[in-house]
Amino acid sequence: MHDTLYFTEHHFQVRDMVRDFAQQVVKPSARRYDVESLFPWDNVRRMADLGLFGIPWPEELGGSGMDYLSYILVIHELAKVDASHAITVSAHTTLGTSPIVDFGTPEQKQRYVPLLATGKVLGGFGLTEPGAGSDAGGTSTVAEEKGDHYVLNGSKIFITHAGVGEIFVVTARTDPAAKKTRGITAFIVTKDTTDLEEAKRVGVGHDASLPKCRGVVAAKKEDKLGWRASDTRELVLQDAIVPKENVLGAVNNGFRQFLHTLDGGRIGLGALALGIAEGALEECLRYTTTRRQFGKPIASFQGVHFALADMATEIEAAKHLVYHAAWLKQHGQPFKKEAAMAKLYASELATRATTKAVQLHGGYGYTTDYPVERMMRDAKICEIGEGTSEIQRIVIARQLLGDLVD
Repeated sequence: MHDTLYFTEHHFQVRDMVRDFAQQVVKPSARRYDVESLFPWDNVRRMADLGLFGIPWPEELGGSGMDYLSYILVIHELAKVDASHAITVSAHTTLGTSPIVDFGTPEQKQRYVPLLATGKVLGGFGLTEPGAGSDAGGTSTVAEEKGDHYVLNGSKIFITHAGVGEIFVVTARTDPAAKKTRGITAFIVTKDTTDLEEAKRVGVGHDASLPKCRGVVAAKKEDKLGWRASDTRELVLQDAIVPKENVLGAVNNGFRQFLHTLDGGRIGLGALALGIAEGALEECLRYTTTRRQFGKPIASFQGVHFALADMATEIEAAKHLVYHAAWLKQHGQPFKKEAAMAKLYASELATRATTKAVQLHGGYGYTTDYPVERMMRDAKICEIGEGTSEIQRIVIARQLLGDLVD
């Protein structure tokens, strides 16, 4: 196994811990949460107890004191069983928490990161808007400076945890006269969870002592094809009052900050897509060795051999791309191109692998009796979220060409 190129025995212990949790706790409940489109509060509490929301953050900030490679293994193992649980940890960590860790003042880190790293509250990242998807520089949310605070107006769509979360990093235009990708600033905004009673019941998801920003509201929950147990909504900023002390990083430098955030997030999403693909392969191995047709297991047929071999080979290739990008990030090396490659390849593989998994399961694969139909639905968004496949190809090409072309 090539895993020893990237991982130590400690990493394997983390992997095995999360693998056991995923199999024993997540797997038995995943179908119900998906069918009913319920946020898995009870399992979120268990993941918080295991320290999964703070894997890469230092202990002095409430984290688990591990590293980025450990975090990637967590996402990978969760996604092998259920992508909704994996994105709950991934979006919270790389999108909701990492911008504060990377760009926050010491005061901001001490105030917000311990709440996020322990899973006491959930976080999110508000970038996408109705008119600014792949064109992230087209932000139209505005922030008007007024005395000791800013007033934010606009909306962010398809935001993970917009309902259940309480701490968000959002972008807004602070200099309307500036060039499109300039004049954008990042802010930390806070709100109460929409599932207040559930959060109180399980003991995570809400902190009454956290000051909340007036005018930050979550709209209706999206009814999605996949990731149905993940909370996705519009985050509305309506005359939202945000103290100046909540400006994250330098004023008018938000565009560079969120590009950096997305680079890291793409590795996490690559690990998630990789997990979906590998989970689908494992389901196929179980099914094809027990399903009998023409008097023998269908795994004995050459056509099935070809399908399984292709899936396994592509999964190994995706592992190298994802693990290598994570290794580069962890060691402070440039990783933009590698992150885009990992996300691109793993996400498109997840769609191919899960589609093939449904085919190998035949009619049963089209029913909710087997998890491969859920995996197929969960896979598609990996080609869209945190930068579409087309955007990843643009990023890769620009990194390859550099200054050779305009």
